[in-house]
Amino acid sequence: MLLRPHERTALFIDGASLHHAARNLGFEVDFRSLRKMFETQSQFQRAYYYAAMPETDDYSPLRPLTDWLAYNGYHLVVKNAREFTDHSGRRRIKGNMDVELTVDLLEQSHKLDHAVIISGDSDLRRAVEAAQTRGVRVTVISSMRSTPPMIGDDLRRQADVFVELASIAPSFTRRHPEGRPRPPAPPVRHPADFNSDEGDEV
Repeated sequence: MLLRPHERTALFIDGASLHHAARNLGFEVDFRSLRKMFETQSQFQRAYYYAAMPETDDYSPLRPLTDWLAYNGYHLVVKNAREFTDHSGRRRIKGNMDVELTVDLLEQSHKLDHAVIISGDSDLRRAVEAAQTRGVRVTVISSMRSTPPMIGDDLRRQADVFVELASIAPSFTRRHPEGRPRPPAPPVRHPADFNSDEGDEV
């Protein structure tokens, strides 16, 4: 990934999107190493992490991660996710974070030279375009190697640079992507795992 030492850079992470892509590619993210990569290669401003938590749970399985992130230099943006049962009786959780990410991206754009977004959601295309008109270079990180591909074509084309997640994952992963068996399920489940469709829900 092309990080530049002189550029004021911020990282915007769609937590559910990163979780799905990493799980599909067979690795776990080391968030300490991820942040350090930005800190050492750019004028790093801030790392945002967006997460939707089930509002019906007294204790969310995502809480250990979000607590760790909050104490280790990440700015958390959390909202309640809506839990429901679909027509086939499957448990679903809906909590799209596009609006929150868009607001932060545009509010911070006057302070940034480079915005790095980890998400594949095409709904962010217009937000990327708006940041670009403000002079911000935008890199989008997602995956075309996952099955199915996690990156929407509209978002990939709009970005100044698209980076394949699998190609940079060795810099911030506990397991090597691709070429190895998938790791066993983690001891706690991400709320996004309750969805069978890994798209806009959560």
